[in-house]
Amino acid sequence: MTYASRRNLIGLIKRVFAGLVGAGALAAVLQPLDAIAEDDPFSQFPLVIHCKYNETYHAFYISRVSLDGVATYVASDRIAGTITLDGQAKAIGGAGGGSCVGKTLVELRASHQAYDLKP
Repeated sequence: MTYASRRNLIGLIKRVFAGLVGAGALAAVLQPLDAIAEDDPFSQFPLVIHCKYNETYHAFYISRVSLDGVATYVASDRIAGTITLDGQAKAIGGAGGGSCVGKTLVELRASHQAYDLKP
């Protein structure tokens, strides 16, 4: 992916989030909450991971984190994948996979494929 394409994709993702959530609601969600434990599993994983699969770019959103630390990400077209904090991304279901399969969270963040939502 070229730098310009990546920059356009990031801009698109930001506009999507801005359209889905009003500024007041977003500010309320991002306020630090004392009731949430420091080991909140969702805070340890990126909100969105984008991958190329079958010549199409997909945004995978975090769906759940199991007790054993496996995060599940889902996208449109009923495609999904899993990853752990220290493991590699894996596709769920059919054979193959996209540009994220086999990468760790560190690698996905370094390649700007993983986006965190932090205050």
